Amino acid sequence: MDEGIVLSEESYEADHVKHSVGGFSGHLLRRITHVSLALIPWLYYWHGEEIAGKVGTTAQHFAFIVLGIIVVAELIRLKIGFTIFGQRAYEATQLSALFWGAVSVVLALAFSPLVGIMGAALGMPLVLGLAFGDPVMGEIRRAGKEPKLVAIGGLMTVYAAWLISWNCLDTPLLFAILIPPIQVASEWPRLRWIDDNGTMVLIPFLVILLLSALGL
Repeated sequence: MDEGIVLSEESYEADHVKHSVGGFSGHLLRRITHVSLALIPWLYYWHGEEIAGKVGTTAQHFAFIVLGIIVVAELIRLKIGFTIFGQRAYEATQLSALFWGAVSVVLALAFSPLVGIMGAALGMPLVLGLAFGDPVMGEIRRAGKEPKLVAIGGLMTVYAAWLISWNCLDTPLLFAILIPPIQVASEWPRLRWIDDNGTMVLIPFLVILLLSALGL
């Protein structure tokens, strides 16, 4: 989440460049890293078994191994209290956006088969919605535009991700219609204890699990 902390509308600072380690260059790297999340489902679903096979495990188990490494690294970072290039200053004392992005993406990819459809048909649009939707909303907000335009930009981007997946990966149309507004709304809360990199994947994923349990 770009905000990373609960703030009032009056005190909220939309331009996070000034709070980024490395200034604009750090902010740009953060955006590039965010968009690059789109590569992870492709690697996992189409090349994961091959990659995991090189270390004698499955793609799902390998994903959890990587997640474990990220969790340990994040706990060490928090213990020391430092930030790396591209992070926000406030992330020195709280779980970072990178951490929440890794957690949410791994969980979505690993558990997407629970809904009873091909994993990529769910995991891909969820991650694409995060990878592109969050930066689009953040940059519109940083430009000083009103919340309505932020929401419209986010909806257009996330709907594009889901409808492309519906067309190319046979994502159920019900999910492609219902999930984008939920995913965009999940970006909105400014919470200190969880970043929107987590909420934008985990909240819609829980909704999908519920709908699937109801047989929809």
